[in-house]
Amino acid sequence: MPPRPKHHELLFAFGLATFALGALVLGPYLFAASYERSSLAAAIAAPPPVLDRAAYDARMLALAHIDLASTTLGTSASTTLGIAPLAIASSTPSTSLGASATTSLPLLVATTTATTSVSVEGKLWPRAAAYPKYGALLPFDRIVAYYGNFYSTRMGVLGEYPPEEMLAMLASTTAEWQAADPSTLTVPAIDYIAVIAQGSPGQDGKYRLRMPADQIEKALALAEAASGIVILDVQVGQSTVEDELPILAPYLALPQVHLALDPEFAMRPGERPGTIIGSLDASDINWAATYLAQIVQANNLPPKILLVHRFTEAMVGHPEAILPLPEVQVVVDMDGFGTVSRKISTYTSIVAPEPVEFTGFKLFYKNDIPPRGDLLMTPAQVLSLTPAPVFIQYQ
Repeated sequence: MPPRPKHHELLFAFGLATFALGALVLGPYLFAASYERSSLAAAIAAPPPVLDRAAYDARMLALAHIDLASTTLGTSASTTLGIAPLAIASSTPSTSLGASATTSLPLLVATTTATTSVSVEGKLWPRAAAYPKYGALLPFDRIVAYYGNFYSTRMGVLGEYPPEEMLAMLASTTAEWQAADPSTLTVPAIDYIAVIAQGSPGQDGKYRLRMPADQIEKALALAEAASGIVILDVQVGQSTVEDELPILAPYLALPQVHLALDPEFAMRPGERPGTIIGSLDASDINWAATYLAQIVQANNLPPKILLVHRFTEAMVGHPEAILPLPEVQVVVDMDGFGTVSRKISTYTSIVAPEPVEFTGFKLFYKNDIPPRGDLLMTPAQVLSLTPAPVFIQYQ
């Protein structure tokens, strides 16, 4: 009869078997956990993506129709950009826009330093401005927007045609601009008037009407169907930029939503929209830019676009003081109607001589043709302007 194994030998054998079984059962989970930890560490260690500044500068020079080979470039300088704390709404849109649910952010962004983009000696364009954060649409893309309000057939394309027909038109127009400039991706946009100036004071005496949430969400859905972006256009009436933007902040916290301000309908006390051309000062525009910048920072978004309509000198006060930010790209949009010569004159005498960062150009399907105009300008005609607009708006 063979000798019985000793007690400690039995314990050793049992332990060895238990270890082998545990390794077989738990091994995949332990490996996965280790892999997740190493992946997380790698992700934390990896630097964030950065803007290709050389490509950005080349695009800016191309918009200004400047040949880099025969140009003396200005020296980049450092600009200190301070972002004041504001109240920012959450990124979840509410169903009612009657009041804003805001969260105070006592100190969100510290003063930072950004290097300015390319400039050319003796040239107005391109204007040196802070380089944008990574993910900026401009100047790499060109935006082609359809403008209007769903309640009105007279305010633009959005309300004039059924959604399916309007989307088909937008796709066709976008393709036309893509063909005119194959080197620049064309992005479709729904430019929706979310706050409309009114001829009557309304209940609060502000001469403006805020659109309900379902209408803004309709604009979001249409932009998604078009694989595009949304621009929320604001006409403050006798309200203020400071009062209107917090109402829209939940939507502006979405990555595909941008902002436009229309000084034409910004009234002083005693003025009524539609009877006089209004104005906004650079301080109003900078307040909006700062507000957008904080939304970008709070929600880790790519840069926002801030569009400013303009067709007269007085519509924008102190334009030289408008300050683009790394989080906010500013476009001044020439939105006058009429003959081709009149539109070009407005662009070259009002928008181009006072550079901010980028320019836009508005085309009217009805007011640019007889009897008020002569013909609708082609993409080639618009692209020949200096600088070439990066934002094209159709009404």
